[in-house]
Amino acid sequence: MPSHLFADRPAQPPEPGAVDALISQTRRLRGEVDAVRRDAVADEDDPQQRWQRALCDLAVHQLDDLGAHLGQLRAGVPASTAPEDGAGDIEVAVDTARAIAPGTAYGAAAPPRTGSLLSRVGSAEWNLLTDEVSWSEELFQIFGRPRESGAMSLDEMPTMVFAEDQPVLQGMVTDCLIDGKPIDGEFRIVRTDGRVRTVHMTGEPVLDADGCTASMWAVLRDVSELRRSERAVRESRDSLERSRHMERTERRVAVELQEAVLPPWRGSLRFAHDGPAPLDVAAHYLPAASTGLIGGDWYDALALPGGDALLTVGDLTGHGVAATSSMAMLLGALRGMAVAGIRPAALMGHLNQLLETSVQPALGSAMCCRYDPVAQTLVWAQAGHPAPLLFRNGTGHALRRPEGVLLGATAGGAYGEAETRLLPGDLLVLHTDGLTRGSGWDDDTGTRRLLALGPRLAEARDAQDGVRAVVEEFGEEAREDDACVMVVRVTG
Repeated sequence: MPSHLFADRPAQPPEPGAVDALISQTRRLRGEVDAVRRDAVADEDDPQQRWQRALCDLAVHQLDDLGAHLGQLRAGVPASTAPEDGAGDIEVAVDTARAIAPGTAYGAAAPPRTGSLLSRVGSAEWNLLTDEVSWSEELFQIFGRPRESGAMSLDEMPTMVFAEDQPVLQGMVTDCLIDGKPIDGEFRIVRTDGRVRTVHMTGEPVLDADGCTASMWAVLRDVSELRRSERAVRESRDSLERSRHMERTERRVAVELQEAVLPPWRGSLRFAHDGPAPLDVAAHYLPAASTGLIGGDWYDALALPGGDALLTVGDLTGHGVAATSSMAMLLGALRGMAVAGIRPAALMGHLNQLLETSVQPALGSAMCCRYDPVAQTLVWAQAGHPAPLLFRNGTGHALRRPEGVLLGATAGGAYGEAETRLLPGDLLVLHTDGLTRGSGWDDDTGTRRLLALGPRLAEARDAQDGVRAVVEEFGEEAREDDACVMVVRVTG
């Protein structure tokens, strides 16, 4: 076998970049151990051959466990739950393989290094003809049994084994002694110091000249830390799966709630077909790329009694069901007050009070516009929200913002109104700040990019075509927050 596989190494966990190399190395080593194990069955009567095969079986167990650990690391098991003995398993596998390397005197290997996990592997032989029992020093350490107390007979062993595991041990021993079957199983023991350990036992019968069982060999390995880490991995996976299931459920509920609240129209929406200046409206929601959860952004367009039109966009902090449920509450209140004739500035004040006293505290920005098609005027108010962008003849600019603080930020916040006259062919772009947010509060790169779309928007056939142009410009970006955009075109 390659000598570099058996070089002494510190018990350090493998680097992530070396996991694939360690997996390949483990597979090669296991194949070589298998080759030695096949050669070891040539002489069943040779004690050294039996001991060699037992060590091979142990090495195979170690390498299989190591392969499973490395596979978990490659699959992305969280580091906090990755098996803590991964590096130790490499050391045990290497030490065991060293013990069975060609030229080694089987059964006469050097004692395990201080602190080596090989000290958790012991051997035993029970002679049925002489009632002699032979335990290695390591086996006394595993069982926590003083050397002066002597080795335990097969009849005494169950006294240290968990009651529910005693049938397992007795079945393995009976199958080995009576039917000549090899032993391979696990059981838990309670040491004299009260500590509970899990022991993996492999063994086989030794037959006399008449084919009867004369003695039994066994190699016992303390696998307590390994099983504990495997349980931690399983529990972590279960917890992760539960969390993912909850996230999927929350996302589904949030999406369904959002779809139930936001306007159902997907194309252009036309207002006041018979009026002097009808509107063509379209909107689109863009989810955040950094999270799978739906946020609290909204858009809405509503025909009001008397022929006016309500246009609004807004954004609540947070994501998931809490944000979408608060958004639904706020949007429902906004629609009701707008239908009742409350003007935009007063409407913002009522929304601020509603959000301030909500059971689920949140902050929000919003813009509410009321368009009079007869006077062709747009009256609007805002609460900490980007101003509408007005495009006329291919050139855009932001409208002057009236005063207004974030919704839910302060009690009794003041909100002003602004009025703008719109002309046929004008185009408004209303959006939430997630669309144009830059790296800092004074970064207006996104707004300038949006204004630069003026020539393309001037060529848009309708509002939906305008929305498509905005989405093509901003839709593929890895934004940290969700956003929505509404395009309003005066078509009269």
